[in-house]
Amino acid sequence: MRRWLACTGVLALLACGSVHAAQKPLWEAGLGIGAISFPDYTGSDQQRGYIVPVPYFVYRGKILKANRDGVQATLFGSTRLRAYISLSASPPISSRGDAVRNAMPDVHATLGVGPALEVRLWRWPRAHARLQLLLPLQAVYGIALPLRQLGWYSNPVLNLDFRDSEAQYGWNLGLQAGPIFTDRRYAQTYYGVAPAYATATRPAYAAPGGYGGSQFTVALSRRFQRFWIGAFMRYYDLDGAGYASSPLVTARHNIAAGIGIAWMLGQSTRQVESRD
Repeated sequence: MRRWLACTGVLALLACGSVHAAQKPLWEAGLGIGAISFPDYTGSDQQRGYIVPVPYFVYRGKILKANRDGVQATLFGSTRLRAYISLSASPPISSRGDAVRNAMPDVHATLGVGPALEVRLWRWPRAHARLQLLLPLQAVYGIALPLRQLGWYSNPVLNLDFRDSEAQYGWNLGLQAGPIFTDRRYAQTYYGVAPAYATATRPAYAAPGGYGGSQFTVALSRRFQRFWIGAFMRYYDLDGAGYASSPLVTARHNIAAGIGIAWMLGQSTRQVESRD
């Protein structure tokens, strides 16, 4: 379920931004359908495919933004730097039907919140390209009573965007790569095995924090006047991850991919200057 919504979110919000400021609607909304394939969780050897709804929503406020990077509240910004508060959420992970996690406790739905820094490294106006370094850090909380913190998560990435023209309706290509870091509590939540749940084939395991692997994403999309189309592929590499030796890790490499289409339902008449 967590991968299901995560990949749906990528499909819905992967449209790459333009490197030139332009007048665009304050908000745009649409709804469509997509197909995705993904592992039960990063490190699982079980792959599943689904047909999913694809919501499309973009908001281009001066402080609050909703786009392919998620929901953000800008703290300050300049030509080269932007600091903001980022939010993320994930639904629960059920252990039923998963041979490796069978009989283990489910993982609660989570809410992540924390500061992030965007460093604008390079622009090539002629090719409509830009390179950014994104540095997020989120505290992750389990959505259950009582509310408790599950740990810290960070995935700094280099983000390279290309746009085929300055026109509002053009093709966008995004490339993103970077490592994943977690603290011990977060790693234990997803990859640890308490002694009470140890079996002959699933020994007890205490997951360490630190390096948690890396991910590489390719996304292609285009916004037409009446609809939007997009596709993505994300590769996960757990080689060298601190918890790669967990008995819950049965695959060191995973691929998630999806394609979707959304029809525009409406947009604001108010126009704002935006690089998104």
